[in-house]
Amino acid sequence: MEAGVRLSAGVSKWDIRTKIWDYMEANNLADFPRPVHHRIPNFKGASHAASRLPGLQEFKTAKTIKINPDAPQKTARFLTLEARKTLLVPTPRLRTGLFNKIVPPAGATKEILRICATSQGVKDYSVPIGLDAKVQVDLVVVGSVAVSEKGWRIGKGEGFADMEYAMMMSMGAIREDTPVVTIVHDCQVVDIAEELLDDHDLTVDYILTPTRTIKTGCKRPKPQGIIWHKISYEMLERIPILKNLRYREKQAGKDVILKDEHPDFPNARKPADSDENAKTGNTKLQTESTSAQIGQHHVGNDSLSTKSETHGALTTVYVGNIPPGTRVSELKSALREFHASPLRLSWQGAQGRAFLDYTDKMTAESVVASLKGLSLRGQTLRVEMAKNQRNKGQVEINGQRNKYE
Repeated sequence: MEAGVRLSAGVSKWDIRTKIWDYMEANNLADFPRPVHHRIPNFKGASHAASRLPGLQEFKTAKTIKINPDAPQKTARFLTLEARKTLLVPTPRLRTGLFNKIVPPAGATKEILRICATSQGVKDYSVPIGLDAKVQVDLVVVGSVAVSEKGWRIGKGEGFADMEYAMMMSMGAIREDTPVVTIVHDCQVVDIAEELLDDHDLTVDYILTPTRTIKTGCKRPKPQGIIWHKISYEMLERIPILKNLRYREKQAGKDVILKDEHPDFPNARKPADSDENAKTGNTKLQTESTSAQIGQHHVGNDSLSTKSETHGALTTVYVGNIPPGTRVSELKSALREFHASPLRLSWQGAQGRAFLDYTDKMTAESVVASLKGLSLRGQTLRVEMAKNQRNKGQVEINGQRNKYE
């Protein structure tokens, strides 16, 4: 441990982060991007520290490894691909889902594999992995701002690594004994009081630094799934896949009451009310009257009972692969759960599809992200932006037109 990183008694998590960031900047211990504040530091020597990863028995036996997209884990991602293991990388800030599976081209050279391990490579050589995929992750690699030899970990404060782990646990992708590794600079290994940890905080089993491999022997339980009473509506809207997981767990009869609904929360809302009135983060909001219009959907080519003259050209979302026998009320119920009630709904259940109209593209794209992996009657739906959006009330899907008005 670097002697210069000293922590006084009673420090907070944020104090520890600031101490580490300040020390690394003052001693020029980081590479681009700088400054390291509010980041997982891309420390000098990260490649050397990551080179210890293949030496772990847990790495040797792992078939599928999940590694965060942070810069200091780039070499760990390369080494995983070089070892011909399956590499899963979380989508940035969980905006569009949970995982991307990196798929290098056939016969990829080391140079290509190194590109696949970069942020650009993740974009160019990956395929999304949905919630229904039967993924089994054997090893988890995360970044940290600070970590103790006992395995206590502090991230940059946004909670994404903790959330990703909890989501993997919820979807059955990991087990209680799935090992967690973090790769850090020696100066980031400090004493952390266990009292600072909460029950949603992820702990680590191995710490890799440029000079040491530390087996923590941590016995503190890791998160067993999403702790819904610590999730706010703001977070639910910011991370669309959370809505999907919440819907699934609610259908399974689990307690999914959110922080904002909890009785101890100031001005707590009732779950039934909040499901209808929760507002969408950074997208344009649909009004209560708009949400209510889901009850005024039309079937086939019948016109809506009411028509707004103010919306003009709408943006349409296509929902396909609807199981035979599904009722429109089942889809409407699911849309309400995801706060995705459209202005209009065109139901074509006999053809296994429906069309959802929204006021603008931003809202529609948010809905598509939220509904990824949605299933009805055990069958995953196909949800995407309708192709060839038309201003005259028509939409074309795979060459077939559906006339609205």
